[in-house]
Amino acid sequence: MKNESLTIKSNGTHEIEIKKSRFICTMARIENEDQAKNIIAKVSKDNAKANHNCFAYMLGDDDHIQRESDNGEPSGTAGVPILEVLKMNQLHNVLAVVTRYFSGIKLGAGGLIRAYSNATSTTIDLLGIVKLVNKQEIKLTIEYNQFDKLKYFLEQASIPIEATNYTDKIEVVIAVSKQDFEPLITQITNLLSDQFSYKKGEWKMFEVPYSREARQKDEDN
Repeated sequence: MKNESLTIKSNGTHEIEIKKSRFICTMARIENEDQAKNIIAKVSKDNAKANHNCFAYMLGDDDHIQRESDNGEPSGTAGVPILEVLKMNQLHNVLAVVTRYFSGIKLGAGGLIRAYSNATSTTIDLLGIVKLVNKQEIKLTIEYNQFDKLKYFLEQASIPIEATNYTDKIEVVIAVSKQDFEPLITQITNLLSDQFSYKKGEWKMFEVPYSREARQKDEDN
């Protein structure tokens, strides 16, 4: 698994209307193709009277699985635009199904591409994006009189305390990404004059808020 990847903050559905046609986008995190197919089947069953249930998804650390379907719309006007929005937002292991209830007013190929793209992108904006970061838990063992100093330092560094255990000393559990581990331990060593100990724990995936500003910063770097 990648150390970092982007995904939607939560599963959800959002609807837009274009020239009286309804476009309902359902988005979900997925772990495998069977799960994706089950969600597509459920959405299609729940919207059996819809004209189209188009979809796209990407799976795998390197997005080696990419699927899309126009589901009866003109070739390239639905599935590919949905997939391109997922790619543009760099979303991994995410499925988008866009259901269309046709009003009778034709949109043309360009209109369909814009409609399916907009339905997907507006749903992503509504649900939000998070960064999944692979971090290792670190247990810091300190003296009681060091806690306030360490707590303030961690707050200023925006590092949440995952757990605090009180024994004859205080055990503070934090989580750190691979690239941040050495610099952080150096900083804490200087902060506490090397009067502490630490132990590495399990690796876990943590969700970190991810804004448009953060995305732009990543792209600039």
